[in-house]
Amino acid sequence: MEALDDIDERIVDALRTDARATNRQLARTTGLAESTVHGRVRRLEERGIIAGYEAVVRQERLGRGLQALIGVVLRPGARQTSITEFSERMRALPEVNQLFFLGGTDDFILHVAVEDSSALRRFVVDHLSASPAVASTRTSIVFAYSRTVAAASFS
Repeated sequence: MEALDDIDERIVDALRTDARATNRQLARTTGLAESTVHGRVRRLEERGIIAGYEAVVRQERLGRGLQALIGVVLRPGARQTSITEFSERMRALPEVNQLFFLGGTDDFILHVAVEDSSALRRFVVDHLSASPAVASTRTSIVFAYSRTVAAASFS
């Protein structure tokens, strides 16, 4: 894997902070011409270093003011099928913001956003507890959430 030079690192850092930064803004940050910055960004995308751009959605503004992290343990037996099916099913649910497949005590952690505690209870009962693949869940309420620049680097 080819290492990033100082300029590419500055471009990546700037885009982590503001994915909507223009070529003009990136040119000011790096001291390069806009066309040069454009070419470098394109090469970073082609190399897969920049895999995409995303919007940070404020869930509370959509009426989903309660966020939670739910640890899920799947039942033993037919794990590969359970893992694949569970993962696909969870990614399709609008309440699920992030899905983490783990090694450790939990098989998955789901980051969900819902309207209130009743909606959270319904989500756990309807989508997790009712599933024959799920052995147990553990729910933690998120009191505050802030996304750091470093968090954007995990994929």
